[in-house]
Amino acid sequence: MELSAVYHCPDKRFCYALNPGQFLIRIRAKSNDLRRVTLHTVDKYLPVSRMDTRTSQVMEKVTTDGIHDYFEAVISIDMVCLRYFFELADRHGKVCYYGNYQFYEHKISHIDNMFDCPQNLREEERFVIPQWAANQVVYQIFPTRFAASQPVPDRVWYQYPISPRADLKGDLRGILSRLPHLRELGVDVLYMTPIFQANSSHKYDTVDYFKVDPALGTEEDLRRLVDQAHAMGMRVILDAVFNHTSRDFFAFRDILEKGEQSRYLNWYYIQSFPIHARWGEKPTYKTFSYYGGMPKLNVGNPEVQEYLLGVIRYWMQTCRIDGWRLDVGDEVIHSFWKQFRKTVKAENPDALIVGEVWHYAGDFLEGDEWDTMMNYDFRAAVLGFVNGGISASRFVQRLSFLQGTVHTYVHPVLWNLIDSHDTARALHDCGENKARFRLAAAIQLLTTGMPMIYYGDEYGLSGAMDPDCRRGMVWKESLQDQEIFRWYQALIRVRKAYPVITQGKITALYTDDQKGIVAITKEQDGRKATCVFYNGDTPADCGIPQGQDLLTGQRFQGTLQPFQALVLA
Repeated sequence: MELSAVYHCPDKRFCYALNPGQFLIRIRAKSNDLRRVTLHTVDKYLPVSRMDTRTSQVMEKVTTDGIHDYFEAVISIDMVCLRYFFELADRHGKVCYYGNYQFYEHKISHIDNMFDCPQNLREEERFVIPQWAANQVVYQIFPTRFAASQPVPDRVWYQYPISPRADLKGDLRGILSRLPHLRELGVDVLYMTPIFQANSSHKYDTVDYFKVDPALGTEEDLRRLVDQAHAMGMRVILDAVFNHTSRDFFAFRDILEKGEQSRYLNWYYIQSFPIHARWGEKPTYKTFSYYGGMPKLNVGNPEVQEYLLGVIRYWMQTCRIDGWRLDVGDEVIHSFWKQFRKTVKAENPDALIVGEVWHYAGDFLEGDEWDTMMNYDFRAAVLGFVNGGISASRFVQRLSFLQGTVHTYVHPVLWNLIDSHDTARALHDCGENKARFRLAAAIQLLTTGMPMIYYGDEYGLSGAMDPDCRRGMVWKESLQDQEIFRWYQALIRVRKAYPVITQGKITALYTDDQKGIVAITKEQDGRKATCVFYNGDTPADCGIPQGQDLLTGQRFQGTLQPFQALVLA
């Protein structure tokens, strides 16, 4: 038994309340090391001699990431404080006990040698995530490149290669006019990258947080867009860029003008005077990614915090938006996000908070900061599998890591993406192979979580890294791949018609690394569905039972076609 691999901490990630009186307890161990894990519990304040409150429950192995196995148990309790420990049995017959960070050869009897869980404390810290968000389909729009309300010549709109400063005249009214397209596709949530006044086409260099960029429209245009989206059953999420501003933001402009006498000196991280940002040198102030045009805000400054929270209140009150995506969220201090959450939820308890982060971020997902995050590791796993870079079993393990480490309520609201405005297009990364791309889209849309479709993917829009990934949306029918569009529609239709695909419990998991096959069977309320993904480039026979493919309506005869995805129910 590899004791050094065993991990449990009675914190918000490994011991938490799901509901009042219902708790989830989790423990991690070396992969394939433990045969059985049993959770033992007892009331802290009731002596066993007076009332025997001891219970035991075999924990379920819920997932594995190839390095660690994750075991969980859900228990019901009604007490002041729970004490508990684990009985660990390996595959060679060895048994030991783990409590209060120590291992014992004999069963633990003294409560001081057990882990501690105060019930009321954990229930008051319960992670509450908007229920509407689970497994909803998100659509990301880059406003200046999505749709224009005025005629734009094809030579301008479809220019390629495209420069970072290209002005395609995309605006909010253009987006409003295209909402029927999103409804036809099956979108539930519209997410727009920044729309506030800025000097760039991407708008991540904010000049005025209280003003819609004039190139995009007006505040009234935003209200109309949100209202119409709501009327169509869609939610709207805006981008909050609070890590940095433009140099033309009023506070930084004041520093440029007044130097060390500026009252806004502590709004930023000024390291030396005179201020400059020369090419090839680090700026004399902290920035986003050493880019001088985006000075980093000192969000730890109470004045800055109150200003930014005022921005949040303003737009939530005036335009009734449904949530925020937090740009560079992992580079902003935790204390601000805690205040941010309180402010957002006070305005709208059902608002969704999504952090941008490109790595594991469990410390932001403990119930008092973000609701969820952009799942970039999902993208890496999917593209690795469809392009043959990782095996079928490794692909499943990559997806399992977050399931075993984040709160169980976060899993259905992870923003699962295969591309974004910050990456190359998925089709490009699939080597322009549309069959591989269709497989990637199938995995994205047939997986638990919130799939985030980057505008144009549904028509086969391609592009390399920024700025090439930010081309004009393909509205011209001759440039649209209608077969891919119908594929997206079918995936979303089946996803919504069969909730077992996203909500069901995994009851069977099959991988074949030689052939490149993944088959996942889920069950819910007596219904069953099996999703099959195959990354081979030649037909392959498999042991998967025959049945009707819900995506095509055709009967599966047991032979997988190149890069095929299917759903059997």
